[in-house]
Amino acid sequence: MKTVTLNIIGMHCTSCAINIDFELEDLEGVKEATTNYAKQQTVVSYDPKITNLKNIEGVIQKLDYECCSV
Repeated sequence: MKTVTLNIIGMHCTSCAINIDFELEDLEGVKEATTNYAKQQTVVSYDPKITNLKNIEGVIQKLDYECCSV
């Protein structure tokens, strides 16, 4: 397992954070996603044999948020 922390730009409420978690956890290979609205960050644990950072960032960008590694 690998864990990455990403800054999220564009969240407006806690529902945004919940939506990001829901969508990330639907991505094959993602074990857990924990997004914190107050910190504007998400922490994602994933299996690098199944998915990668580019796919994770793609899910976030499809939701109309910007992200970058911490």
